[in-house]
Amino acid sequence: MFSSNKDKGSNTHYDTLISVKTEITGDVKFTGGLHIDGVIKGNLLAEAGSGATVRISDKGRVEGQITAPKIIINGRVIGDVHASEHIELAKKAQVTGDVYYPAMEMVLGAEVNGKLHHQAKGDSRKKPEPVAVVATPEVKVD
Repeated sequence: MFSSNKDKGSNTHYDTLISVKTEITGDVKFTGGLHIDGVIKGNLLAEAGSGATVRISDKGRVEGQITAPKIIINGRVIGDVHASEHIELAKKAQVTGDVYYPAMEMVLGAEVNGKLHHQAKGDSRKKPEPVAVVATPEVKVD
C-alpha cells in the first residue's frame, strides 16, 4: 500500500518538478515524470502512449482536469481525473471531481467528492454515454 511504503513512487524518474513556491496558470502538456509540490491552475495532459506519471504531493494542488496513464495523488485536485493505467490515492488525497480508472489503490483517509468510474484499461478518456429517455404517449382503450 502507498502509506506503508514511502518510496513507492521512487521507481519513477521525475523529469519535471513544480516546486512549492511555483504557481502555473494554463494547461501543462508533458511526457515522462511530473512531480507537483506547487499549484497548477489548468489541465494536466500527458502525451498519449507516453507512459507518463504525474505525482501530486501533499503540498501540491491542481485546479483542472488530469489525463495521464499513471497518477499518484497525495494533495488536492479540483477537477476530473482520467488514468489510463492506474491511480493511487494516498492518505492526504482530496479529489473534488469524477475519477476514471482501470485500476485503483485508495488508502484510508483519501477523499473523493465525485463519482468513481471503473473502465477497461486504456479507455479512461471515454466518458459514459448519456441514456436517452423517450416519452411515449399514453394510449387509452375504451
